[in-house]
Amino acid sequence: MGAVEEKVWGALRSRPVFLYTLNSASGAAAHVTNYGAILKSMEVPDSDGNLVDVVLGFDTFEEYLGEHPFFGATVGRCANRIAGGRFTLGGKAYSLAINDRAGPNHIHGGPGGFDKQVWEPVDFGQREDGTYVVLAYTSADGEEGYPGTVETTVTYTLTRDDELRISMEARTDRPTVVNLTNHSYWNLNGHQSGSVLDHEVTLFADAYTPVDGHHIPTGEIKEVAGTPFDFTGPRTIAAEMDATATPGPRNPEDPVGYDHNFVLHDAGGKIRPAARAASRRSGLTMEVRTDQAGVQFYTGNHLSGALSGKGGAHYGRHHAFCLETQAFPDAINHQDAPGWPSVVLNPGEAYRHEVCYAFASMEPAP
Repeated sequence: MGAVEEKVWGALRSRPVFLYTLNSASGAAAHVTNYGAILKSMEVPDSDGNLVDVVLGFDTFEEYLGEHPFFGATVGRCANRIAGGRFTLGGKAYSLAINDRAGPNHIHGGPGGFDKQVWEPVDFGQREDGTYVVLAYTSADGEEGYPGTVETTVTYTLTRDDELRISMEARTDRPTVVNLTNHSYWNLNGHQSGSVLDHEVTLFADAYTPVDGHHIPTGEIKEVAGTPFDFTGPRTIAAEMDATATPGPRNPEDPVGYDHNFVLHDAGGKIRPAARAASRRSGLTMEVRTDQAGVQFYTGNHLSGALSGKGGAHYGRHHAFCLETQAFPDAINHQDAPGWPSVVLNPGEAYRHEVCYAFASMEPAP
């Protein structure tokens, strides 16, 4: 197994931006930058031993400075949506930026969230379980409207078994809201290969959180059985996707597709399977494991084809899917709802979030 490679990739606000390459013995490689703690590429061997880059993204650092849908980013201080950009904590009301195209909401930490920051490289190298890089960021009190100074670290590890492990930790000096996620866009046929609607997906969840026309949870937890949200057994993304349209008033620019939080089995802080995806075209499978209560399944509904990605690839609608492990969306405004996890972090507590993407190959379809 080769050592971690570090190279200067650019600069922002007089701070260097690095690109780290984590290698495994199989030839798999994860490319991570300290800008936004972003996963730029994930190259894994397919069933024929050929390397396939299964993550959407860009070739250059400068392209990540433009507008894009959080490709590969570490999202925070609070992932997903907060209704109206408002919440109350400790009897005090807070207002955040409204930056959600689906409605008047705050999303993914705001326009200057963790994904737009230059993180500090803390350590990188090789240890018994694989190659790794540790990145750190301190979010100041009041940044993007959130209370408290939050110190965060993210560790990417590529193991000898071609598992990409991401460990996220945070601490605060005042009560605040923390809900981090990794926002990679996956296509197991390769980032440039077009639609993922033929991918087979399993979600280890018997329930989901229904949303209104602006993708804000209603506060309910509903069983998936008998609905288009039933992925308890493997089926293609396309199978019942057209039936997911939200009834009632909705954003006319919001295309049909999955963008929903699923309630995972056995919540309780232990790492267990959350999802499994497979492509019979490439013969690749990816299992997602986490200690979080939920996973947001998103099918690239807003990818328009206007973005030119790695190698000039055009990323169109449904050309990737996301599996964002998390606490539930808008959880801070559902603190008393039964079955909803807390996203409040208090001084003296530690926020911890583990997610693992495990890759393997199967026999491709004839």
